[in-house]
Amino acid sequence: MGLIETEGLVLKSYSLAEADKIVVFLTQEHGLVRGVAKGAKRLKSKFGGSLEPFSIVRLTYFQKEDRELVSIQQSEIVKSFFEKAADPNFFQKFAYIVDLLSDFAPPSDPNERLYRMAKVCLETSDKNPGELLQMILYFELWLLKLGGYLPSWEKCEICRREFSRSEQANLQINFHLACQNCRKTRTNWTISPEEREIFLVAQRISPIKFLELTRAKSDDVREVSNILKRIISNILGRETVGEKILIAGN
Repeated sequence: MGLIETEGLVLKSYSLAEADKIVVFLTQEHGLVRGVAKGAKRLKSKFGGSLEPFSIVRLTYFQKEDRELVSIQQSEIVKSFFEKAADPNFFQKFAYIVDLLSDFAPPSDPNERLYRMAKVCLETSDKNPGELLQMILYFELWLLKLGGYLPSWEKCEICRREFSRSEQANLQINFHLACQNCRKTRTNWTISPEEREIFLVAQRISPIKFLELTRAKSDDVREVSNILKRIISNILGRETVGEKILIAGN
């Protein structure tokens, strides 16, 4: 494929030998990219601090068709979130997001909507660091929606009747909802109208508007986010490390 230039979000980096690094990027035009940055660990490396996690960079790399790892030629910072990443709460929650992006984004499979969603979530969190709980929910929901995994909470799955705005619903084992008349078994997984509204409205508005709407609804946000984490675990067949940490910290 030759030389490629694209914008990317730095997800992770690993040491390779004495002076090199393997770096994982989510790119705007080429999906998930893993590459070798030669000399990146040297004090006078040409990459500087551009390979730090959560940085948005202008990336240039060389790719051979028979090689999984690309050769990173240049990385220039577009925007750095290094100061925010020093906050343990910010770092913890975005480490969780990075894990999910690594799991859900296939290598070299372009998904510009996923890239733009991850980027706007990072930029919005940078300006609103006190509302990371809402931002995590927004990211989880859109990750599932873009992947085609998000259940519908507008109608009863069984009778297909639309829920009224004040109606409670029962969460089924497949994470769809059933009305009180159609539920097959009694369960403690009851979804309140407020939780369902948060789930639905997040699919229609921007991240910043979602933060404004949910500022006084942290308990409902936490409940919906915990359900989304369970859906993600079912898809992956395991819990993510970040999921365990975030649930324990709730």
